[in-house]
Amino acid sequence: MHGVTAGISFYGNCLGLPNIGGETVFDAVYQANPLVNALAVGVLRHEDLKLANATGVGNKVVLFGARTGGDGIGGASILASDTFADGGPTKRPAVQVGDPFAEKVLIECCLELYRDELVEAIQDLGAAGISCATSELAANGNSGMRVSLDDVLLRDPTLTAEEILMSESQERMMAIVAPEKLDAFLAVVNKWEVETSVLGEVTGDGRLVIDWQGERIVDVDPSTVAVDGPVYDRPVAYPTWIDALQADAAELLPRANDPETLKAQFLAILGSPNLADTSWITNQYDYYVGGNTALAFPDDAGMIRVDEESGLGFAIATDANGRYCQLDPYAGAQLALAEAYRNVAVTGAEPTAITDCLNFGSPRTPRSCGSSARPSTVWRTDATSWAPRSPAETSRSTTRPAMCRSTPPRWWA
Repeated sequence: MHGVTAGISFYGNCLGLPNIGGETVFDAVYQANPLVNALAVGVLRHEDLKLANATGVGNKVVLFGARTGGDGIGGASILASDTFADGGPTKRPAVQVGDPFAEKVLIECCLELYRDELVEAIQDLGAAGISCATSELAANGNSGMRVSLDDVLLRDPTLTAEEILMSESQERMMAIVAPEKLDAFLAVVNKWEVETSVLGEVTGDGRLVIDWQGERIVDVDPSTVAVDGPVYDRPVAYPTWIDALQADAAELLPRANDPETLKAQFLAILGSPNLADTSWITNQYDYYVGGNTALAFPDDAGMIRVDEESGLGFAIATDANGRYCQLDPYAGAQLALAEAYRNVAVTGAEPTAITDCLNFGSPRTPRSCGSSARPSTVWRTDATSWAPRSPAETSRSTTRPAMCRSTPPRWWA
């Protein structure tokens, strides 16, 4: 718990990202495998969107940002489904070592590259690292690519070819750059002191070819890696354990009449960590960096102003109820969505998008959601309108006064 809290606050605060919402839930199911969901929202103009499709025979494949190390090998690709149980193998080598200050410099560098139109395509290096970035860029562009791992800048010179390919070291980007723009590209990255190496070029043969120390170690159709993934035929069976769980209803329990039993039950409920004040967590997060936060903790929806002249912004809510989702994943997901919709609607915003973080319940595997369904709803809003908080919300949160206007937002009409 403390590691998760410190990780979120350290990286977000250093990077200058306002953290405007969230919730913390304790349950025994997470003790061996903690679950962390995060949603980051960015705003850009449509014409500024850069795609991850490598096209143009002869265009250069450029890797820039942090050096490649062994700290993220087998990280996101296996970590989410693995275990942290005592006695098991350590997961520390698989956890990426983040550097938010390097990420901030890389972001500013990328924005200048985009402004000067110096990249034809670009891809971040996430799960599976270079192997993923090269195959996805080539597959998306219906092209080929030839690169050499000898030119990858390393933090650890003892890494093998497989480790270089699969490393998930953070703060790295891969760009496709036209040869005539390469000098201008290098001038920008050198200005920001971002390390850069040209790995190869785009080809038209429809093959992803990767060499290392004079040996060809990869020669495949990139779509077989990036698109044609294996399809699992998972066995389907009704989870009989859910019947016993649903049968354990509160109304079937004998009612306690003596004061001591009632007192013990009351104190047990009151002592739940899920009812405790979480301000010690949220106080570690900078929710106002950048100066455009309109709503944040302890409000149930966060709101950020995007444009100062028009007052337009967006609102976000991330909501879940692990108990409902464990009892009935389908209904629990619906209720979580309804809660997120309500929490954003009371800000006066209009629905635009939703993401489920891949944690919605599945009719095949009801516990696949990890006892959690967390839809993240994003709305467009007039950030100059404020909704009065309900009496229930006002009684729950007294650390900050409600922000209201004398005229109700238009959604009330």
